[in-house]
Amino acid sequence: MSAKKSFLLRLSQEMWEELERWAADDFRSVNGQIESILNEAINRRRKKAPATAPQAEPPPPIKEET
Repeated sequence: MSAKKSFLLRLSQEMWEELERWAADDFRSVNGQIESILNEAINRRRKKAPATAPQAEPPPPIKEET
């Protein structure tokens, strides 16, 4: 099992209560629910990210006046 990083997270009372209800529905602790939500978000983001960054188009050539 990999090591876990601890950090402080401040939530409003309303958000905490909603997370508690959601966690109870999924038979998880609030901490486990937050981890699950974050994992799902990271996985969705990885699937959306392009394999390579798009290349910027070169500027149009400058027309020389004769």
